[in-house]
Amino acid sequence: MSPRAAWRLESIGFTRVYDYSAGKADWGSFGLPLEGQRHSGTRVGAHLQADVPTCTLWESLEAVRQRVRGVGADTCFVVNEQRIVLGRLGRAALDRDDDVTADDAMTAGPSTVRPSLDLSAALERMRKQNLSDLPVTSSDGVFLGVIRRDDAERALEAMDAVPK
Repeated sequence: MSPRAAWRLESIGFTRVYDYSAGKADWGSFGLPLEGQRHSGTRVGAHLQADVPTCTLWESLEAVRQRVRGVGADTCFVVNEQRIVLGRLGRAALDRDDDVTADDAMTAGPSTVRPSLDLSAALERMRKQNLSDLPVTSSDGVFLGVIRRDDAERALEAMDAVPK
């Protein structure tokens, strides 16, 4: 929508007007609300888990391991100060017993998905690649959380149960 149209809508009483010039696809990739038949509830962003352990490149693996296991998790995402995903510490990395940093132990550049990805497409990818979760980032790379396979399965089962 043009700035002129946004201002006009505001002038006639609309209180939530957005001038978003990047487009609908980018809007959705930031996890912002979508409407219609393929609304936000059918997308990864509506079902992601945001409280996932993160660490920085320079933290000791021992400190990260203790924190991750302390919350009952088995993976940690390595992020910078802006929460851009740089790497992932999986089970094997966290099981290492040498004195290294997260940078030394991580798998660099893990594949991520956007919150606008259709939930069924995410589940299909997890099944094909035998993954238990997928990291979710905005289009500018900011870590938002993970979509867990079991959460995606439950959500899709619930959606199928609802009459259309």
